Amino acid sequence: MAGEMLGLRLMYLDAGSGAQRPVPASVISAVREATEVPLIVGGGINTGEKAYTALEAGADVIVIGNGIEHNVGLLPEIAQCVKAFNQKSLKAI
Repeated sequence: MAGEMLGLRLMYLDAGSGAQRPVPASVISAVREATEVPLIVGGGINTGEKAYTALEAGADVIVIGNGIEHNVGLLPEIAQCVKAFNQKSLKAI
């Protein structure tokens, strides 16, 4: 909330480049509930499951970096997860 009060127009949660574990879903959810600005989450998202978890917890955007360097098939996997999440979200509306 402090960031919003200071005029930030987005929040970026980052577990760190090449992190062993991503930002916990509980942290993403807490920030999502406390803010109204777009929420970007990165670091440690190296599987489709982790990407989906971050989106489900409230991330508006996920950042995939080092994971693609180590697994060239990660991008299509992430794309499928984002598509599945978006389709599920649209059905809920």
